[in-house]
Amino acid sequence: MIIVTGATGKLGRRTVERLLERVPAHRVGVSVRDPRKAHDLAERGVRVRQGDFDDPASLGHAFEGAEQLLLVSLDRAGEECVTGHRAAIDAAVQAGVGRILYTSQMGAAHDSLFQPCRDHARTEDLLRATGLPWTALRNGFYAASALHFLESARHTGDIALPADGPVAWTGHDDLAEATAAILSDEGRFEGPTPPLTGPAALDFAAVGEIAARATGRAFTRTPVPDDAFREQSRAHGAPAPVADLMLSIFAAARNDEFSALDPTLSELIGREPASFRTLLEHAWSA
Repeated sequence: MIIVTGATGKLGRRTVERLLERVPAHRVGVSVRDPRKAHDLAERGVRVRQGDFDDPASLGHAFEGAEQLLLVSLDRAGEECVTGHRAAIDAAVQAGVGRILYTSQMGAAHDSLFQPCRDHARTEDLLRATGLPWTALRNGFYAASALHFLESARHTGDIALPADGPVAWTGHDDLAEATAAILSDEGRFEGPTPPLTGPAALDFAAVGEIAARATGRAFTRTPVPDDAFREQSRAHGAPAPVADLMLSIFAAARNDEFSALDPTLSELIGREPASFRTLLEHAWSA
């Protein structure tokens, strides 16, 4: 059986849908904090069990019978994130899981300027120490983050953000499809995968040019000093740790941590990954 955690989230849900195109529903299980949100999956024959990273005792039951476990990384940062991942990995070992796949990120490294990439590196260390077969999916930076940063510019035409560098923005749908492909062909990757990236690495100046071509409107790129961006984020209600986390994305991009491009994602899904323009047009037409 293939078990997917976080199956009601953006990546987990998409991955389950793509899996169900490849394997029978009775071979798929999900571990979710609120089983009511996965009721439709249960109706389709997917095994739904409650599992909460903050309640390690629940995870053993949720992971029971897993030949493969897709551990979708938590939307947290720092020690709280790694502690949750450790609980899930320990539960997977105790449950006798055959292989653990983990949604890591391109740029995962202990010296990254971006906290989540340091968390991914620590989690990969935990996986390595289990002695189990494991795969770390080095996912490209989610394009949804770029679209979030563009939301103000969508209305003003001014991309006022800190200085940045090129980032291989990548769509959730393509990553979910690749993950399902890997899960349905066990053992294809040992340890970290190559970067699973979109087709181009773009800074926000290039993103502005794409937005202009897509909309027929003019966009300007205004660099904002880091301290001013932090103050603006705090003024809009972001707690200090969140403001610092957002700012660190730009610092890491300036450090060239997210610019690598690789054909592996394209090979897995059998086509060119969606371009940033395609993702932007889809999001802005919704």
